[in-house]
Amino acid sequence: MTDLQMSLIAAGGVFIVGVFSYNKWQEYKAKKTVERAFSSDHDDVLMRPDGEPAAPRHEPSFSLDDDAATAAGGAAAARAHGYDADDTHATAGTAAGAGAATGASEADGEAYVPPVHPAGTLTPAAEQATALVDPLIDCLLPLALEAPVRGDKILPVLQKLRLVGNKPVHYIGLHVNGDWEPIVHGGVYTELQGGVQLASRSTALNELEYSELVTRLRAMADEIGAEPAIPDMMEVMAEAKTLHRFVSSHDAQLGVNLHTNGAPWAISTLLGALEKQGFDVRPDGRYVMPDGEGGHLFSLSTNVTLAEETTPRLTLLLDVPCVAPARDGFGAMIACAKSLAGRLDGTIVDDYSQPLSDQALAEIAGQVRDFYADMESSDIPAGSTRALRLFC
Repeated sequence: MTDLQMSLIAAGGVFIVGVFSYNKWQEYKAKKTVERAFSSDHDDVLMRPDGEPAAPRHEPSFSLDDDAATAAGGAAAARAHGYDADDTHATAGTAAGAGAATGASEADGEAYVPPVHPAGTLTPAAEQATALVDPLIDCLLPLALEAPVRGDKILPVLQKLRLVGNKPVHYIGLHVNGDWEPIVHGGVYTELQGGVQLASRSTALNELEYSELVTRLRAMADEIGAEPAIPDMMEVMAEAKTLHRFVSSHDAQLGVNLHTNGAPWAISTLLGALEKQGFDVRPDGRYVMPDGEGGHLFSLSTNVTLAEETTPRLTLLLDVPCVAPARDGFGAMIACAKSLAGRLDGTIVDDYSQPLSDQALAEIAGQVRDFYADMESSDIPAGSTRALRLFC
């Protein structure tokens, strides 16, 4: 045989092996697709040995308040908690129920029976999970797993989808101990739940962002061996618009001004006065009054550029939905303004430079209390984790 003939025979053999391998790979993919399409989350009593109990089901549970349905979708929860009770377009489709999975310990392979927590209580891990994936302000994205997975394995993949537009995407997992928790290294999870925030201070989740989310979510789910349950786009869009209307109607920033009674204040003199008053200077140049827990109560602006040497006016600003009522942000801001007025020889005025009397300030304080009561009745209390996610 010539060298050419030997080369042709070898090439033919390689081609045949390649075709055979490709066909087997296609057969495997088709088999997995069929298994996913026809798999059932229901326990088949005919397939269990006699006397074996049914495997326990674990549905995502978020304790919102006394009567909230714990596995309800974003739309149903929104209506139940009243952020837009008159909106007739809200639907319950944003939170398709998560597929059930049997918890199994990787250590011994035995079925795991989760502990039962008393009604109305949440473990610290479950509280963190509720803050991350909240059925009232998030579109829930259940991810059914083919088998229990470790957090170490899936965290790098989940990092690929953390933001859609300006809407954050978070994930939690059903740990083998029976608790929903943020996914961490070393944890073993039998189910996953994603959540994309429906609205922010600026915009609602839109169709383009949701389409991008679905495409990227499916690709990510394939990498970790999960099957996503995708809510209907029209229902999600209705929910997003409803929530954004609430955010827009409660996006309140309340300010008072301090005007000099004489010559404009020198900026260099102001810095010392503001520091004595307790203000911190943030890296972005803002002056803020700290709340003692890493946040701030209100901010202060000099109303001039950094190049200016003097200013005749200071503005104190309270971001109302971001400060809890118990902190009395408005009262603290007015007390600060009065103290600065005495120290700097100024007058508290409104935006039209009209003096604000104590009576006028008391009326504004009453309006702030009504605002807080309205947010509380909508289950989005000012200063809460839920409010901070929406407004800050």
